[in-house]
Amino acid sequence: MGFEGDEESASDVRQNSKFRLNSPIVQVALIGLVCFCCPGMYNALAGMGGGGQVNHKAANNANTALYATFAVFGILGGGIYNILGPRLTLFAGCLTYALYAGSFLDYNHQHSQTFVVVAGALLGVGAGLLWAGQGAIMTSYPTAKRKGTYISIFWSIFNMGGVIGGLIPFILNYNRGEAASVNDGTYIGFMCFMVAGALLSLAILPPSKVVRDDGTRCTNITNSSVSIELVEILKLFTNWKMLLIFPAAWGGNFFYTYQFNYVNGELFNLRTRGFNNVFYWGAQMLGSWGIGYLMDFSFKSRRRRGFFGIAVVAVLGTAIWGGGLANQLRYSRDDMLEKLDFKDSGSAYVGPFLLYFSFGLLDAMFQSMIYWVIGALADSSEILSRYSGFYKEYKAAGAAVAWQIDAHNVSYLNQLIVNWALITVSYPMLFLLVMLAVKDDNDTQDQAPEAALF
Repeated sequence: MGFEGDEESASDVRQNSKFRLNSPIVQVALIGLVCFCCPGMYNALAGMGGGGQVNHKAANNANTALYATFAVFGILGGGIYNILGPRLTLFAGCLTYALYAGSFLDYNHQHSQTFVVVAGALLGVGAGLLWAGQGAIMTSYPTAKRKGTYISIFWSIFNMGGVIGGLIPFILNYNRGEAASVNDGTYIGFMCFMVAGALLSLAILPPSKVVRDDGTRCTNITNSSVSIELVEILKLFTNWKMLLIFPAAWGGNFFYTYQFNYVNGELFNLRTRGFNNVFYWGAQMLGSWGIGYLMDFSFKSRRRRGFFGIAVVAVLGTAIWGGGLANQLRYSRDDMLEKLDFKDSGSAYVGPFLLYFSFGLLDAMFQSMIYWVIGALADSSEILSRYSGFYKEYKAAGAAVAWQIDAHNVSYLNQLIVNWALITVSYPMLFLLVMLAVKDDNDTQDQAPEAALF
């Protein structure tokens, strides 16, 4: 695969609008919209607890299947992306999200887990493809000095999907506060967005066609093949940089089971879960912008920005999980509290709501910080697609374990402690990675400074 249109001069490119289709900012915004429609809506669905069903067993088993296959295709996704290119890879991945939402629509009527679990396994394949491509686009297209900003732009657009997705069950189930499961219209709404995301993915361009405003190409594209990708993927398992990322990857999706099922799912009634999710994913938008700014503009030194960002997330994370512990000590599997309603529960609703909001804020800051670190390790789309795939692989593996821990009725308190410990262990590892692998000299590789984004 080679460059196309190399005869186009840098001055010609500069004369074009920043919002041309082949500009990095437009391509990052497009992948953000794709993720808005697909994983954004999936997040809203999962955030209701049990996929919107009163019995969490079907969703837990489906999520175990999902993350088991995701663990395999997360690592393979980078290689597949490099071979097939973004359009085929992303389109195939997006369609599996619509199938998954449709399986819960079927479950509302048939009450059979089989379709849900199979759809979950297929979604794991699709998610591996989608997120490997997303990671490569988001981390390789911007210059080194603006990676945090681009990550924030993506994360904000993506999590707007969770905000809109939270409104769907809230509005459609507003008068069903005591209902057990969401109605058919909720799942149909999710499916419509997911199909739209699949169609939108066809507008994503291959890296060789993406040109920055100063005329530079986003990446040097070389020929790839199955054998090359297999060799490069196997090398990741002995790459010391990836080994230092491993704790963050394993814990990065582990906490969703606890937060969705046993904070939002157990403490609040149906309509309030959808209401809470609007703010959970809204908090993610705030968190991504905040950490993105710190990691791009807090210090002149790139390495110091990395250290500072990790420290901020570590301090905030310790405080929020400490609040989670205080909340968890009030109830258990055998001693549940009365479900809260955002309209009728008064001040009793405020504390648990703020905790759930804070979990969303922390999630975005943690994930954006890790992607910034990954993006600081290389500039090549090919390399970063593999790094992103590795990260998503172990996130998925950790999540598969987390859903089965829950399926085996492990106490809520023990789940919280494990989550807190996994995230805490990752901070010194990431600090060490920045110290050893992120060089301030990399800033000299940047191209000419970009103009303001908007």
